[in-house]
Amino acid sequence: MKHPVHYRTVEIDGLSIFYREAGPADAPAILLLHGLPSSSRMFEPLLQRLSDRYRLVAPDYPGFGHSDAPVPKDFSYTFDRLAEVITRFTEKLGLSRYSLYMQDYGGPVGFRIALTHPDRIESLLVQNAVAHDEGLGQIWATRRAFWTDRMAHEAALRANLLSLETTRARHVGSDPRTDRYDPDLWTDEFAFLNRDGQADIQTELFFDYRTNVASYPAWQAWLRETQPPLLVLWGRYDPSFELSEAEAYRRDVPAAEVHILDGGHFALDTAADEIAGLMDVFLKKNRDSGRYKTLPAASRAPS
Repeated sequence: MKHPVHYRTVEIDGLSIFYREAGPADAPAILLLHGLPSSSRMFEPLLQRLSDRYRLVAPDYPGFGHSDAPVPKDFSYTFDRLAEVITRFTEKLGLSRYSLYMQDYGGPVGFRIALTHPDRIESLLVQNAVAHDEGLGQIWATRRAFWTDRMAHEAALRANLLSLETTRARHVGSDPRTDRYDPDLWTDEFAFLNRDGQADIQTELFFDYRTNVASYPAWQAWLRETQPPLLVLWGRYDPSFELSEAEAYRRDVPAAEVHILDGGHFALDTAADEIAGLMDVFLKKNRDSGRYKTLPAASRAPS
């Protein structure tokens, strides 16, 4: 590769934050925010395909991947806190303007950043990340019960969220062509989930997921008010989120580009070439058209 991937760490609030970076320092920047229980590793296919044209930066959140993972009593595992750390991360790396790629947990982290610092966002690229309650399907019944009564439902939540079966299903979903998926994807993630302290970390963070659902109306209002350049990429075989969620974004941003892909929750597993191509066309078109204006702040603060 002309622009190889670099694997680095930077200290943020006393934590070692690991990140992957590729591409020219002066190229248009893309901040890549990963999901559960993945890490910046999920973006390796994009780093390999787009680093000749863009500066791609993919951090691991605290508690994920190769970043520090303090125990919950020493770190507040909330999406507000993750967004604060990633905001400081971008500032330390000098990322003053960037497009924001958000997948799964990247949605709640990214929307918090966008609503707090809209002037830094050039465009949004949403890949299987939810901003509407209807996007959470039947699989979320156990999870909603956990938010309502943590003590009564925590054991069921851990079994549902952290099992090998669920970890595999996040990738394969309902895709009939299971031979397209590398089993290392979920066995590596399951090994990560079984590291000391991970069950506690992920349970704490998932309990805070209820604040995302409460924030959906504020995120939708911001989208309607600002009309940012928006690309929605959706793996049709995702077992976690409803397919209808992809089109829901177009209610808020009628000019949004929506593409349904032959992939699962982690659509880069099987559709990396298509995703990279769609991203490149979208980013170039909006840059050439001058749509990368400064976005206004939200009319009300995020929850």
